[in-house]
Amino acid sequence: MPKVVSRSAVSSSTDARPTASSTAALRVYYCICGEFILVIDKSLATLPRRQADGATVIRCHDTEDAKARVFKLNGAPKDPILVERQGGHEKQYRFHCPRCALPVAYQTTPPPAKSGPFLYVFKGALSQIQGQVPSDAFDDEALLSDTAA
Repeated sequence: MPKVVSRSAVSSSTDARPTASSTAALRVYYCICGEFILVIDKSLATLPRRQADGATVIRCHDTEDAKARVFKLNGAPKDPILVERQGGHEKQYRFHCPRCALPVAYQTTPPPAKSGPFLYVFKGALSQIQGQVPSDAFDDEALLSDTAA
């Protein structure tokens, strides 16, 4: 006599409304070398940019005005550096790609990631397609060649 493994029935409907979990798509971003770096609940292209350097701003903590983004960063923290900004200096705690050591993000508070109010992703550092160089990766290089001429 054959053994009965399960008596459950699977049913589905094309008329069913999508649930909140099925519509909440996560976006995955990769380093230029192809290493997985970031998974986030919203496209980086829709997030605000920082005026000082064009970095994408990711909110880490909820405030009365805005909700924090849900994300996971796969970056290796490095020693802080001091960057000259208009009107002073800024201490950046950078996160680098664990495979190729390219800087991909920074925050203004010591590690771990999400310890400060914001995490900043460098312009042109990440791509949604693994192994493809982002279209804005060399934008600043054009500016440098224009000023050198």
